[in-house]
Amino acid sequence: MIEKIEISGKGYKIDESFKKYVTKRLSKLDRYLPRAAKKDVVMKVAVAEISKSKNDKYEIAATMEMTGGKVIAAKDECSNVFAGVDLVEAKLTGQIRRYKLEVQPHRQKRSLKSLFIRRK
Repeated sequence: MIEKIEISGKGYKIDESFKKYVTKRLSKLDRYLPRAAKKDVVMKVAVAEISKSKNDKYEIAATMEMTGGKVIAAKDECSNVFAGVDLVEAKLTGQIRRYKLEVQPHRQKRSLKSLFIRRK
C-alpha cells in the first residue's frame, strides 16, 4: 500500500471525504509495481478548478515518483472530482504495467525440442 500520498488543491477545498477516496483508490496501485519499486514510492495528487461558471471543471493530476528517478504521471479533466480520480487511476495503471514490463527481465522460453535433447 502506498503510504506517502500528498494531496493539494488550487481553487478547490480538499475535504476529508475526498482525501479518504483518493487514498483508497490510489494506494492500491502498488500491487502493479515491481517489488523493488514498492519501497519508496511518493504520490502527489493535485486538484485545480478550471472554470468557475455553472459547469465547474476540475483538473486532476497525479504523479508517482519511483526509486531511481522514474516519474509516472497522469492528468485528466472532469466535472466531478471523484470521477476524475477514477480516470487518473486507470491511466496510471496502464503506465505502471508498461513500466513493469521495461524493468523486469523476462524468462527465455525454451522450445520443446531443447527439452528432450540430452546434452553431453
